[in-house]
Amino acid sequence: MTEIRGLLFDKDGTLFDFHRTWTPIMAEVAEEIAGAPMVPRLLGAIGYREESGRFGAGSIGAAGNTFELADTWLALLGGGDREAMVEKLDGYFARLGPLRSVPVTDLAVFFGGLKQRGYTLGIATNDVEASALGTIERFGLQEAIDFAVGYDSGHGAKPGPGMALAFCAAVGLRPSEIAVIGDNAHDLDMGRSAGAGLLVGVLTGASERDDLAPLADHVIENIEMLPALLGN
Repeated sequence: MTEIRGLLFDKDGTLFDFHRTWTPIMAEVAEEIAGAPMVPRLLGAIGYREESGRFGAGSIGAAGNTFELADTWLALLGGGDREAMVEKLDGYFARLGPLRSVPVTDLAVFFGGLKQRGYTLGIATNDVEASALGTIERFGLQEAIDFAVGYDSGHGAKPGPGMALAFCAAVGLRPSEIAVIGDNAHDLDMGRSAGAGLLVGVLTGASERDDLAPLADHVIENIEMLPALLGN
């Protein structure tokens, strides 16, 4: 295997506990958009399951982008201006994402350790770019993160390879020299289609081990286990 020199992380469900972060955000946004009585229907349409209190693996709520979310909710609400809905949703996410994100570990310490070991670090999310940048700032990760993009950054959305290839181009690495770390099939499919040298699934998001094992080279409980997996 080619030496891994770059690490590209998904954001929500990987660096941040997905359900503790995004279930309340989605409920709040749904209520703002359509009122409290519509919240169960709107959340159910994007993959939320009342019986488990979780979004399903691969659902729009867990892995989709704002265009997919807007289209689904507008269909339930009888139509409307797609562009306006996307802009409104992205505005909510850019404000609430950084404010409400619950990290799975001390990210400054975690990323600091990886930087000391010489890794180049990036974040690629199907969230809006402004949310990713705001979250990096809130948790003081500006010095550690070399690259960050969202679905609206001009490189396409997951599961397409664009974000991973953009990371490689920005930091001067070959795809075979990067690892992609994520909690969802979209993350791993992105890495595979880009030709990433290592695919790592984590279980702090919407997916179970059985969802990720067929797609990943390794599945770990959380990102705290990644340094030992990488060795050296």
